[in-house]
Amino acid sequence: MSLALAKARLPSIVGSVEATHDRVIITRAGEPAAVLVSLDDLAALEETIEILSDGAAVAELVQARSEIDAKTTIELSELRRG
Repeated sequence: MSLALAKARLPSIVGSVEATHDRVIITRAGEPAAVLVSLDDLAALEETIEILSDGAAVAELVQARSEIDAKTTIELSELRRG
């Protein structure tokens, strides 16, 4: 979407981005210049970056995924039974 069009329609674009979580690429002179994302999506992206920047957290995620894939996890009901 061109910068001129984005300026003209900013309130409706923001409403749409909030509601649909779509990303809108804004162009200047026909080239991508910026992206409009919802605040919730930005927070989720920042949280993902933070987690992926933590080597220990990534190792835990890899281990958990391995356990799920190997079916070495237990059901919650089994855990509650003790």
